Amino acid sequence: MKLGVMSSGIAALGWDKALAYCRELGLEAIELPCGAYAKSRLLDAEAALADPVLQQKIREDVARYGMVISALSCHGNPVHPDPAVAKVHERAQDVAVRLAPKLGVKVVCTFSGCPGGAPGDRTPNWVTCAWPPEFPQILDYQWNGVLVPYWQRKAAEARNEGVQIAFEAHPGFAVYNPETILKLRRLAGDNLGANLDPSHFFWQGIDPVEAARVLGDAGAIFHVHAKDTALDPHNMRVNGGLDTKSYGNLAERSWVFRTCGYGHGDEFWKPFVSMLRGKGYDGALSIEHEDSYMSVQEGFSKAVSYLRGVLIREPACGAWWF
Repeated sequence: MKLGVMSSGIAALGWDKALAYCRELGLEAIELPCGAYAKSRLLDAEAALADPVLQQKIREDVARYGMVISALSCHGNPVHPDPAVAKVHERAQDVAVRLAPKLGVKVVCTFSGCPGGAPGDRTPNWVTCAWPPEFPQILDYQWNGVLVPYWQRKAAEARNEGVQIAFEAHPGFAVYNPETILKLRRLAGDNLGANLDPSHFFWQGIDPVEAARVLGDAGAIFHVHAKDTALDPHNMRVNGGLDTKSYGNLAERSWVFRTCGYGHGDEFWKPFVSMLRGKGYDGALSIEHEDSYMSVQEGFSKAVSYLRGVLIREPACGAWWF
């Protein structure tokens, strides 16, 4: 396995300084955001797609700093019910999928998106339970009327480029857990799979180790994010995990994102990495730092230091002791 970084958090450093910072930390992989919700990115994907010379420079620069590109990412809502938003996000995704093979990259990370609840809606509608009776009707429209046709088309386009699309399961979007990842994969294409991010599973009550088991058995783990979540036991017992308060409201939230090792320790991360190894995943753990307690650079450096002791790097050699 390789230790990497989801680079939007260090994009403010600029291309050369960010790559140098990654080398300083001893990182071996970098994930490059290409648009949509990403507020900052190291890569101008549109420019790179149009310029073979720039593509070569990107590949050579990353290699010179001792890394590989683990994935391109485009976290957006391409099925947004507002056509203006959907058009921008779909374009960014299409550019990422077309650019990936030109950079030697096989995986594009994204969200499934969330449609509206019915034709004519202007905002997404995320359904969280089976009642009242309008909710199953909404789900039927979203999946059969929007998501499946859209992702069947996009899976075919990505397959033509030799690209796998890795969904980050995220509440607020139609794909938010292992079941919905595998549902969309079954209905739309087997080059759709997971960008497995444990942080979004913790507060839903999902065990990420068991999620890795199920997704791994399906051959559906294409990429992995390394991000932690801390659950506040008092606030969780009172209000549960559905929490719309600001991420900056650290004292009152039921959960907050944390740097790896500060939400869960070895009791989670070592079994998680071992499960990934057991299911054949040997790619990058891409650190995504969104810890409001720490600066960007401190959070990244602490995550790197912690995960160095957790990663399994050498090939397994079987039961060598007998």
